[in-house]
Amino acid sequence: MRKTTTLVYCDRSDIGRRRTSNQDAKAVLPAESPPQYRSRGWLFLVADGMGAHAAGELASSMAAEGVPKTYEEYSEFSPPLALRRSLERVNAAINKKGTRNANCHGMGTTCTALVLHPRGVLLGHVGDSRAYRVRGRVIEQLSRDHSLVWELESAGGMSREQAADAAPKNIITRSMGPHSQLDIDLEGPFPVEADDVFVLCSDGLSGIVGDEEIGLLAAELQPQEAVAALIGLALIRGAPDNVTVIAARAGQDEVSRKSRNDAPWPLSEEATSSQRQGYQAWVALAVAAVGLLVALIANPWSTLVANRAPATQAICTALSLAGGLAAVGGGIFGMVSILTTGARGRLLHPGDVLGKGPYRRYDCTPSQPLVEGLVASLEGSTEAISADDRARTVPMLTRARQHAAAGAFHEAVTAVAEAIAVHMAAIEGSRRDETTRSERPPEPSSD
Repeated sequence: MRKTTTLVYCDRSDIGRRRTSNQDAKAVLPAESPPQYRSRGWLFLVADGMGAHAAGELASSMAAEGVPKTYEEYSEFSPPLALRRSLERVNAAINKKGTRNANCHGMGTTCTALVLHPRGVLLGHVGDSRAYRVRGRVIEQLSRDHSLVWELESAGGMSREQAADAAPKNIITRSMGPHSQLDIDLEGPFPVEADDVFVLCSDGLSGIVGDEEIGLLAAELQPQEAVAALIGLALIRGAPDNVTVIAARAGQDEVSRKSRNDAPWPLSEEATSSQRQGYQAWVALAVAAVGLLVALIANPWSTLVANRAPATQAICTALSLAGGLAAVGGGIFGMVSILTTGARGRLLHPGDVLGKGPYRRYDCTPSQPLVEGLVASLEGSTEAISADDRARTVPMLTRARQHAAAGAFHEAVTAVAEAIAVHMAAIEGSRRDETTRSERPPEPSSD
């Protein structure tokens, strides 16, 4: 966990219970100073790779390493343009690797990158990893799943249950790598309020932990405890896939603030050049205005100069001539620049928003049924832990039920998180035992 200004975050990835390798990857690009935060903000990223052998792991690691690095290299661009170009450039690199290497053919990865900026949160997204915002008692899905199930539900008019039954949930319709051209969802900026929690996760979490449960744990716990509880809950429920989670809680310093001095964000290189040319035009006109003022004051026929000494008159004449040239030159340059600076490329003006998110909203108000669902999962997995650990968790789960019945839901969720931690420790211990057994040399033959 890392704390800078008032932002607190935690990031973690787990191999899960059934996979032999972790094809998920994650990255955090912090803003180390106030100027960095104002210019590019923080970047959080989750990627979930796909492909035979180690290709998926390679694709997701290329996304996790390449997108933050390229985003920082493109700091001369506006944040939305830098984010888009970063995803496109890394997609080209993954595609090139997959095309040239037979072992990597067709490899790809999801990529969900969230930028926390003073103007709000931006999202660059491909695939079915998710980005959520938890605010108060509501969890909102800021990204949409590029999956066949989502398409059947949104375009086919099916319910979520019908869509899930009609198509495998692991078929995604977009990813980075398989194709040279990338169709990116660019969303935001979404406003940020104090105590907003942003959660990024792979489908190893969202496929097995409910949206309301994610919202409940993210809202009631601090990021470090929330991430541990979310991953632990996925593991308790079997975790058939890798699980990666990032949770970031915003503080007062991250609250979105609008300013009349905010310039539009160019969304293309053409718009960036046009905006720069516009700035240059107004600077040239300002120089022209100052030059004209100097020329008028210092001209030889001015009452301020006419009765001065000859040397002073000569200096003023020179100043007047220089001011006149500056006025003419600056005026011509400024006017030509304004006339030739058209609406080249799109601009995102303050207050405008890209995309159509949030796409889904769920009520994650703490309730007895929500807490009971968590408790039931823990009680259903007690056979996987030792008798001593079972004895330790019983009073924790009892407290959770008692607190929930009394309406003390924060205490109830905290008790559940403590019980999850016991299960997590048991799972980690069994992993170490399995590793030790696999590394132990075979017993010598008695023959």
